[in-house]
Amino acid sequence: MEISSLSSKKVSFHTLGCRLNFSESGAIAQGFVDRGYEVVEFGTSADVVFLNTCTVTDGADSACRNLIRKAQVSSPEAKIVVAGCYAQMEAEKLKTMQGVDLILGTSEKYKVFDYLDSEKEHEVHIDKSSEFWGAATTLADSRTRAFLKIQDGCNYVCSFCIIPFARGRSRTITVADALVEAKALAAKGFKEIVLTGVNIGEYESISGERLTDLVKRIADIPEVMRLRLGSVEPNTVTRELLETLKATGKYQDHFHIPLQSGSDQILTSMRRKYTTAHYKDLLAEVQSFFPEAAFGADVIVGYPGETEEQFLETFNLLRTQPLTHFHVFPYSKRKGTTAAKLENQIQSSVKKDRVRTLVMLGDAKLADFAANRVGQTTEVLFENEVDGFWEGYSSNFLRVRVRSGELLKNEIRRIRIEGHHQAMRSTWLSGSLA
Repeated sequence: MEISSLSSKKVSFHTLGCRLNFSESGAIAQGFVDRGYEVVEFGTSADVVFLNTCTVTDGADSACRNLIRKAQVSSPEAKIVVAGCYAQMEAEKLKTMQGVDLILGTSEKYKVFDYLDSEKEHEVHIDKSSEFWGAATTLADSRTRAFLKIQDGCNYVCSFCIIPFARGRSRTITVADALVEAKALAAKGFKEIVLTGVNIGEYESISGERLTDLVKRIADIPEVMRLRLGSVEPNTVTRELLETLKATGKYQDHFHIPLQSGSDQILTSMRRKYTTAHYKDLLAEVQSFFPEAAFGADVIVGYPGETEEQFLETFNLLRTQPLTHFHVFPYSKRKGTTAAKLENQIQSSVKKDRVRTLVMLGDAKLADFAANRVGQTTEVLFENEVDGFWEGYSSNFLRVRVRSGELLKNEIRRIRIEGHHQAMRSTWLSGSLA
């Protein structure tokens, strides 16, 4: 099928995984729009289906395979493009799947337009390039918060992690180029920017430029009203960075700081660069600058050899620390990693039980955190209207709903919080315009 010859072309996207993937999908979506495509919702008929994949866990791999099957059903004549981390690591498996036309690795996905018109089946392009490809949310991505990619790859060698194999060595954008991207986002109307990467704490050691300078320059853009960082490794959060974030007056009260385990023995085996004592001290230091901060944390349960006592250490650390947004994953064996070769792999049923226990704890802690906000006022950036309610996020990343006849999309308004709600493992606040 000659994609370029179609008079009315449509493309749909589905993105798995991290915020970094979403920023990259936004940039690629804009490339399609610039070439005359209409971006339609995934699951509707399209000429091209672009799946930007993740391979952090077995679950992510399985989700990718399911999406390929769904794409075949919704768009049987489409060219199906599978790109990103799963494509990078499992190209041979993808070549055996019916319906996959184009397989692009983590660098090659930006060159999708070079390959679209090819008539080959299961065409594969995998590159180990160390080039930095910039990416940011675009209007084609239909988001209110903009993700700006400032770093890619990772030089760490955590025993469980496949990402350095999938994305390669750490590399960064320059401060000057990041500023150009941020100004472009602001000009398009984005009021909140989230700086993302695989390991943004490596920014200075790789680029030779200071992350604090990048933050200051972007915060100085008048149209940028809110600023956030994506996931930041505990060992890379410095007092200087916290002082800089606070001084901007625009940084929001939310930090995502991966934990992975509350057991020092497990952290050592994982080759993490901090101890539980350091992690707890860091949360306290962040709170000294941002007293209302919410904290997100990635946690892995069922790491090889994890005993019940070690799991309880994780449980108790999570219970006693001011962590509010849990991202819990069962350990997933990744081919080529050190942890995959370890003995004492944990049974799936045990991992599921441990995940369930921490998810329940996380839901309860987030509900308590939300309940304590009732009676306060907070600023909310509204994103969309759902069932007559406008929804958006507070500074500390709590979902807020208000009923209003005003058009609130992409507006920042002060809200009086009047109630908190929890249903179907979802927590949100309700309120009214203050």
